[in-house]
Amino acid sequence: MNRVLRVLRHRVFDERDTRRAIGPAVMERLQQRVAASECRHSGEIRVCVEAGLPLSYLWRGLSARQRAITLFGKLRVWDTAHNNGVLIYLLLAEHAIEIVADRGLNAVVDRTHWASIVAGMREAFRSRRYEEGLNAAIDAVDALLVQHFALQPGAVNPNELPDQPILR
Repeated sequence: MNRVLRVLRHRVFDERDTRRAIGPAVMERLQQRVAASECRHSGEIRVCVEAGLPLSYLWRGLSARQRAITLFGKLRVWDTAHNNGVLIYLLLAEHAIEIVADRGLNAVVDRTHWASIVAGMREAFRSRRYEEGLNAAIDAVDALLVQHFALQPGAVNPNELPDQPILR
């Protein structure tokens, strides 16, 4: 029965819910925030907001974390020169938040730090303040990337991945 309820919950949410949560103006501001961040470090940040999990994930009982890891690969966040790409993932149907970082950044940031970033986002998302929560996450990831992968004066970070958030 739990599986059926989960499937129904995920099917109730669709792309319209994603567009309501992250409208065009919010998309633009998030994209600008990511682009500005990437001028300060060599990392790449991707933001993905998904209404519900694909049916294949639901039938197999897979988690939001497993979906985020899959998208990390599909969106090629792992494929950066310094192995310091980060995916910030929000699943609306479950109010799930996941941050997946590549091995270069995970080597210097422990799990408890990632968990604290997610905890900060969770409060904003509970109140449906999605832009605020995503801004806080981008800023927190930016601070880590600047701390560990800051650009040298005069250096430029080639934009290896698109800055625009992905809505599904």
